[in-house]
Amino acid sequence: MTRYIEGPFRLLAGRTDDEWLLLDVNSADPAYVPRSSLPDAAVGNRIDGDLRFEGEEPTLREATVDTETRFRFRRTDEALFEATRTCFETARAEGEAMNSRVTYDTDRNPNGIVYTFAEQPGSRDLFVEFRDGAKPLEPLLARAADGADPPFSVWVLDGDDPFLAVYIVLGPDGVLERTMRDTYG
Repeated sequence: MTRYIEGPFRLLAGRTDDEWLLLDVNSADPAYVPRSSLPDAAVGNRIDGDLRFEGEEPTLREATVDTETRFRFRRTDEALFEATRTCFETARAEGEAMNSRVTYDTDRNPNGIVYTFAEQPGSRDLFVEFRDGAKPLEPLLARAADGADPPFSVWVLDGDDPFLAVYIVLGPDGVLERTMRDTYG
């Protein structure tokens, strides 16, 4: 029996270099497809298309890139920027494990949203969960889209600080994005 699942999907790196992980935007259900089905796509893109299941391996049909959002996952020795530390300290002072704040450019226009997540006890690694889709970034992107139009650039940064940062850059062609690339590569 053939079944179909309609997109949109968020594109992430697969388990190997030969596959993509597609997360259903609404349910976060995962599916793995060959990279050849979307050879020019990038991690983070939002994809429209249909998954067709015949047997165990899905195939992606009529796929197009809907939004060219780019995800970057970096473990870094670089100090995380002041806005992340301030965001985290506010969360800690309020007894919260997560916090967010909008950042602004020199003209006081919003240019990003930073989220901080306190390190989790035990073996839980939020960096890996975000990277592998176990903890979807979609809810954060949906909130960002309430006040700005995609595409976005998303940086998931894990440094020596006691928190993980997710920074959604609202203008992927702007000064903030260039600064992020220069600093975190």
